[in-house]
Amino acid sequence: MRSGGTVLAVVLLGVALGGCAGSGAGPGVGDDPGPARIVEKWTSCAEAAPQAGASIVLPVPDGAEPVPTGDDPAIGRIDPAFTPVTVVLCGREIRPRPGGGEEQVATERRADEIAALVAALRLPDRRPDGEIACTADMLIPPWLALLDERGRWLRPYLPTDACGKPRAEVRAALDGLRLITVDSRTVGQVGSPAAEAAGCAQRWADMVWVETTMGRAGPPVPATARAAEPLRLCVYRVPATEQGGGKPAGDFVYGGPLPAERQAAVLNTLATARPATACATPASRFAVLRPLDGTGGPDRYVELDGCRRFLIAPSAGGAQLGQGDAALGELLGRG
Repeated sequence: MRSGGTVLAVVLLGVALGGCAGSGAGPGVGDDPGPARIVEKWTSCAEAAPQAGASIVLPVPDGAEPVPTGDDPAIGRIDPAFTPVTVVLCGREIRPRPGGGEEQVATERRADEIAALVAALRLPDRRPDGEIACTADMLIPPWLALLDERGRWLRPYLPTDACGKPRAEVRAALDGLRLITVDSRTVGQVGSPAAEAAGCAQRWADMVWVETTMGRAGPPVPATARAAEPLRLCVYRVPATEQGGGKPAGDFVYGGPLPAERQAAVLNTLATARPATACATPASRFAVLRPLDGTGGPDRYVELDGCRRFLIAPSAGGAQLGQGDAALGELLGRG
């Protein structure tokens, strides 16, 4: 199966940045690396780079061992005695699941027509020469390895331009590769059919814990707690391995449009709640309430156990923290 498209991912960090002085270096420009270490025998992406391209971190079940990172040799220049004949790209994709939802798939792709790529990889870095204007987009190269005819491999260094990004010749060569997918394997579920049907994300962060541990949330303001628009309820379970972390991620349990009668009772409780009490017990479950159409009013987070606090987070900022109770948890803690 052939696949095309842009190989380098682009992350926009901001507007253009101007004026890198000629005597200095652009972002990320440093000393040229030495030669890459040659590994004797290529096996597979699954063994050499099991986490390559994992921009979405999938949950690890309680008690499970973490996925090994693999033996990832240092990136370096191509040794003149090493003659590459194949490039291997290891990465991940998000695909629809046959029964609904989405899954993350690890892929191994190869190309044999790599003369242009090898020539580009042998180029030197470009150093700043006078005043330059560096844009703030960051290019994220793929995990790639070069193989010779004996099956040995190395991780090549990508020469950079004056702003510290991969040179244009490297980017063009990567985008021009005729890649063939030689292996793919499902590594986890990103979105379940149940979450998709409920209109909820498969994973969501416990923002009550985030805001309270960072000390940014203020007291509740009843005037902004009520809402007339229909709300969607999404309930998440926080694995024990995530509880108490910097940004605990919960996995979807159930959700859907919140019935009008229950919504009224929930909003009335949020509007009349007292300030949150001092507490440091992480929640194992929390609820997220958002406008049904995804626009407008603030997001609302409620701890269903633990400290039982809630957070009202307007899109314009100024999060408000309050104290919930078991009755509020009961209103939200059932499907």
